[in-house]
Amino acid sequence: MRAGSAVLLLLVLLFPASPALADDTGWAVQPAGGTAGRSHFVYDLVPGQVVDDVVRVSNRSSSAQTFTVYATDAYTTVDGAFDLLPASRRPTDVGAWIAFGQRAYTVEGGASLDIPFRLTVPTNAAPGDHAGGVLASLVTTRTGGDGQRVNVDRRIAARVYLRVAGDPRPALKVEGMRVSYDNPPHPFSGGTMTVTYDLRNTGNLRLSGVARVRLTGPFGVGLGATRDIAVPELLPGARITVTETVRGIAPAGYVTAAATVVARDVPVTTSKTSLWAVPWTVLGVAVLLLAWGWRSSILQLWWWLIGGKRRKSGATSARSPKNPAGSARERAV
Repeated sequence: MRAGSAVLLLLVLLFPASPALADDTGWAVQPAGGTAGRSHFVYDLVPGQVVDDVVRVSNRSSSAQTFTVYATDAYTTVDGAFDLLPASRRPTDVGAWIAFGQRAYTVEGGASLDIPFRLTVPTNAAPGDHAGGVLASLVTTRTGGDGQRVNVDRRIAARVYLRVAGDPRPALKVEGMRVSYDNPPHPFSGGTMTVTYDLRNTGNLRLSGVARVRLTGPFGVGLGATRDIAVPELLPGARITVTETVRGIAPAGYVTAAATVVARDVPVTTSKTSLWAVPWTVLGVAVLLLAWGWRSSILQLWWWLIGGKRRKSGATSARSPKNPAGSARERAV
């Protein structure tokens, strides 16, 4: 890179139900040459099958633009979003199975260009779901306030969903449950319990569903629960972290948190963990009162013993000395 220049990779990935459109730069990407109204490329194929399809790139600006058009693999981010590999990473899945006739395509201002491509499923492709995207990338150069030139790479994509025939294995796991309890200043106000867990798609199909956390105390008494939350689409192998907060939980002692996930074609998945939710403030006061009570009892016992010794000493003094006259009479006898 030349001195005084920099490269900024700005990734713009839009996957709405309508064609993917970059409003600020003026182009759109969508399937073409197929069923009217397609928003994604969706295929059900067998290993070794070859499919030809067309992507439409629309230039909504007034001048001609040259786009780099290619495919890459998709993944699920840690917060559950659908994303594509950066341009610097080479695809190894469905993105590597899609081929275009060339790399760059020029589209006139206000026009659209239908670009053919071929999808070839390897004969040894793993059964199940594979996801990626077909992208149109536009690199522009800007000059910053300090005079430095910056290359900005914007990418607009249409999703690709491919299911390869074979043994479907939908599977979902709830792992690594952690729970914490924020004790209230007094037990009647209720504290806040935070439950965190990981959801991992261990099967070969993309999954989504709903999840809920329920809290119970001793003897299964219900203490609280979260509302159902939507589990975003998890691609095979994806893992996301979910954190739920439940307020107003009484410090009921031994509390169990259960996270339950319901997804289509997958048995209900539940994981549990427990902790002690103890009113430490109340216990601390009770210990102090108990300690004070013990101290008072010990002091009372001590003073009682001291007082008893003094009473006994006073009684002995009252009987002494013995009658000397009586003693003389006894000696006379």
